[in-house]
Amino acid sequence: MTINRRNALRLTSLAAAGAGITGGLAGAARAAGSGAKGSGTEGSGTEGSGAKGSGTEGGRPAARQLVLTGKRTAADIPDVLVPGTSYFVHYELRDADGNPVGTESAQCTPVTVGPDGAFVLASLVLLLADGMITASTVFQRPLPALTEVLVAPRRWSHLFAVTGGTAAYEAATGSVTIEHLSREDDVLTVDLD
Repeated sequence: MTINRRNALRLTSLAAAGAGITGGLAGAARAAGSGAKGSGTEGSGTEGSGAKGSGTEGGRPAARQLVLTGKRTAADIPDVLVPGTSYFVHYELRDADGNPVGTESAQCTPVTVGPDGAFVLASLVLLLADGMITASTVFQRPLPALTEVLVAPRRWSHLFAVTGGTAAYEAATGSVTIEHLSREDDVLTVDLD
């Protein structure tokens, strides 16, 4: 099977349903968000995070986009990826003005590893000033030897399906595109429906 955007999202849904990968995150998100609905008003953190769009449509937040930059502050990516052996990454996030707005954390598990890279199952949590966004995916990751070099790293990206959130992001749907610019830097584009 060719892994394209549609197949990746299908596999993400199947993996999440079959393995319960996002079940724990969704339950924690609901528990943390109960009784804490964000209003998207001043002081909620939305203005400084690069959010576009506001208001509600039928009790649901209007479509909006967040563009954030990340600086990696922690990771345990092994030199050799092994199927079933998880690793994590953690980034500090900033808005377009360079203001800190939260963190990005991902738990990743290679499913298969070959000479061209690894097929990876991943869960993502964005902790922002006005709530939390959870997402999951499966993606083809270039091997660390090709992407973790300090000089002239290979740029690559992958797409996550938003699985939910809390506060201002309660019942969120949409996607998160992460573009890895270098070993330490990434750009997240969060498109919420």
